[in-house]
Amino acid sequence: MKVGLMTVMRVLVPVTTMGTMIALPFYSPLEKQIQDHSVRQKFGRRQRLSADSKMADEKPGIAQTDKSSEDYDKSGYDGMTGAERGPQQTVNLNRNVTARIQNPLAGIPRETLFKNVEDFAHEAGMAEHIPLIQRGALVAQDPPAFEQIAELDEDEKDALRNEVLHKWRQPWALYFTVILCSIGAAVQGWDQTGSNGANLSWPRDFGVPNEGEGATDYNTWIVGIVNAGPYIGSAAIGCWTSDPMNYYIGRRGTIFISAIFCLLPVIGSAVAQNWEQLFVTRLLLGIGMGAKASTVPIYAAENCPAAIRGGLVMSWQMWTAFGIFLGFCANLAVYNVGDIAWRLQLGSAFIPAIPLLIGVYFCPESPRWYIKKGRYDRAFKSLCRLRNTPLQAARDLYYISAQINEEAAIIGKSNYVTRFVELFTIPRVRRATLASFVVMLAQQMCGINIIAFYSSTVFVEAGFGPLQALLASFGFGLVNFVFAWPAVWTIDTWGRRTLLLFTFPQMAWTLLAAGLCFLIPKDSQAHLGLIAFFIFLFAAFYSPGEGPVPFTYSAEVFPLSHREVGMSWAVATCLFWAAVLSITFPRLLRAFQPVGAFGFYAGLNVTALVLIFLFVPETKQRTLEELDYVFAVPTRTHVSYQLFKALPWWFNRYILRRKGARLEPLYRFENAVAADQGATVKGSGSR
Repeated sequence: MKVGLMTVMRVLVPVTTMGTMIALPFYSPLEKQIQDHSVRQKFGRRQRLSADSKMADEKPGIAQTDKSSEDYDKSGYDGMTGAERGPQQTVNLNRNVTARIQNPLAGIPRETLFKNVEDFAHEAGMAEHIPLIQRGALVAQDPPAFEQIAELDEDEKDALRNEVLHKWRQPWALYFTVILCSIGAAVQGWDQTGSNGANLSWPRDFGVPNEGEGATDYNTWIVGIVNAGPYIGSAAIGCWTSDPMNYYIGRRGTIFISAIFCLLPVIGSAVAQNWEQLFVTRLLLGIGMGAKASTVPIYAAENCPAAIRGGLVMSWQMWTAFGIFLGFCANLAVYNVGDIAWRLQLGSAFIPAIPLLIGVYFCPESPRWYIKKGRYDRAFKSLCRLRNTPLQAARDLYYISAQINEEAAIIGKSNYVTRFVELFTIPRVRRATLASFVVMLAQQMCGINIIAFYSSTVFVEAGFGPLQALLASFGFGLVNFVFAWPAVWTIDTWGRRTLLLFTFPQMAWTLLAAGLCFLIPKDSQAHLGLIAFFIFLFAAFYSPGEGPVPFTYSAEVFPLSHREVGMSWAVATCLFWAAVLSITFPRLLRAFQPVGAFGFYAGLNVTALVLIFLFVPETKQRTLEELDYVFAVPTRTHVSYQLFKALPWWFNRYILRRKGARLEPLYRFENAVAADQGATVKGSGSR
């Protein structure tokens, strides 16, 4: 089944890329993409893709430079490093109307670059590392041309080649950090599903049955509110505490505090004596869930190299799915223990919180957080643990610092309140806020959580017995986890946007089909089988698309100055609507019946597809700092491109089958930020 899904996606992905704004492959300034794992023999000629100087006069947001584009075109890029190219056009990070992606170090003369490095090293108290940082700055200035840098020795060049040829060959400290983040995600998933099985028992024990004898509309709302407790606590308190906690105690400290809130309230929920106490413990659990969900993806994104960031950061959702699966396993394991079964189902979620609590301080702190606090020496030590060589650590240290300085020049200093206000007032940040809002809202609109929260209830409605419902929920959790794995590879190759545009139409029709199967007579053998089949198929399409993308995407789109509060906003959006869903679905199911409820969410999938097509830019294989240029493109420019260029091109190419149809790219890659498809690593074979 997995092979079948991947085959279908290979066929359909060209269709879904109609909205993708990238017509050329993305190249990080830290690594180059090698197509089909092949290694070519020579660097191809790199063509400059920026507009001519006349465009700079006509378009706002571009500062005219000393050298015209015609001069660049005449000289070309053959064998030239960024330092030799001279001045370049400057991109306005609030209004990048020509969609240029620019390296902040490109065009700086070598002598100036070396002097800047010396000043930086002395200010940072790292004078002993000046030669190393200078070599790193040369690499960061023009990554594809590292072979021509005479200052590099063969071992350093070999390490840079391996970033492309063996991109998954990373230090153990990086993978340990990702594993720790994965445990944090598993806590999140297990917390969500403990209540799924418990919903069959605790309402009756606490005198608020929501089905069968004694069920009332009031009881239905009570069950919904108790189940929504963690999401109310997250959206109202937990998410918003992450910004001040991150500011004062760092990423690791915030994860440690959140792990405490994911441990003690879970135990409290297992010993609650009435629904009010259960509700309070779940509110407290939400504080930990919100702070953790707002911090862990950022922590992973800031530590990972750009080429594999999506694959590693998406481990949040993949291991959330694993936690959901473990929660269903726990529900089944304690099903026959008697009246305390639901208490064990809720309380078992404390298990993964313990290794999270202990393991976090064995991980390196985020180097970007250290840089933000001015602790450059500690940032360098963290990068040395997270990169294969000191050269790569020095390169990333200087490049990140350079881009953060550009951000600071635009945004300036701010406090918590002003940073929140700036989410909606600074154009570059506002576009990231809109995009993260759309992908997070879409996760609730797609309907996955009506299954994750209430699958046992839904399957009982379909005619399953209690044990059969738990087994069917177990199957759902297994499918959700297994089909998350393909996204480890596809999220950084096909891209975040492409995965969303492919999977949302599939989720719409599978959810609608599952709802219509409730119309099949219950005495038919096809009734239960087809309902379960389409729900499982829905999960299979969700897991590689809308499952991993929202948290990965939201963790990377905000500038460092607003990353914590931006992620807080994104996660609060997700969990607020999760709370709304959790509160309303029992009543919706009672009023609409399963057919209407499933059909309603199928329609929301279509709405989410349109929002993603219009407002969500692609971010694959860009460094976190380069995304400033992506989100400097005005929303109107982006929407206009999708409606009047990308959509007509897709219609001509895939409906009318006109193979000659061509799509003009939106983004223009300048200087060392991108090279054409001929850009390669010198030499052949893998090393």
